[in-house]
Amino acid sequence: MDAIYRVDDNHVVTSPHAAGPWNETMQHGSAPSALVTWLAEQMPTASPMHVTRVTIDLLRPVPVAPLTFETEVLREGRKIQLVGVRLMANGTVVVRATVLKIRAEAQALPSEIADPPVTVPPPDQGGLLEPRYASSPFVTGMTIRAVRGGFLSLGPGAIWYRANRPIVEGAGLSQVMRAVIAADFSNGSSPVLSFDDWTFLNADLTVSLSRPPVGDWILLDGESWIGPDGAGLAASKLADINGYFGRAVQSLVIEKR
Repeated sequence: MDAIYRVDDNHVVTSPHAAGPWNETMQHGSAPSALVTWLAEQMPTASPMHVTRVTIDLLRPVPVAPLTFETEVLREGRKIQLVGVRLMANGTVVVRATVLKIRAEAQALPSEIADPPVTVPPPDQGGLLEPRYASSPFVTGMTIRAVRGGFLSLGPGAIWYRANRPIVEGAGLSQVMRAVIAADFSNGSSPVLSFDDWTFLNADLTVSLSRPPVGDWILLDGESWIGPDGAGLAASKLADINGYFGRAVQSLVIEKR
């Protein structure tokens, strides 16, 4: 199948397209992150709502293998809904997530309230991801264009991401899924350590949105910080063609190769 997953009841078939760069038997973090977002978006709400936060704890490596899932509503109200999602591999929880939705209701805001404009060039002016880093299965389903720095180049970076491959068979990519898919690339968009000598996997991902993004392209405008004893942080401002709309933060596990 071309999609990353096929969902049948609470069972998930995983395609080889899910694999990431760290190990061919492990899923890229964007894949399960997008899956839990899709599952949460399927939960009905008491009134029209949109996702404003996705928090994902990657408790264990997610294998390129069959999964099962559980969802529950942790808080139901007229103004918010909080959804819990768990992904399991062979009965062991590998991902735990919470997704917050807030009521979608137009507000008569002051005229000066607007999205901060994007301060870097658009994606059509960026350089394509270098072939060396474009070969892992999940990344082959992405178009990546750097407009400041470069993917896995040291230092702050500004990189546009577009997801091209379906996540769930038979379902489209929601705008929030697009944001979450891109957000998991934060650690590769602004590293401060060489990928050849170090690994810096993320143990979690939090994406916060002031509004749903528009269009196919998501910008990560980010930087990273590394502590002296094995932990780090990657943070990105998120934007679309209309302006900045959110933030992404990852906690990193730093190890020498």
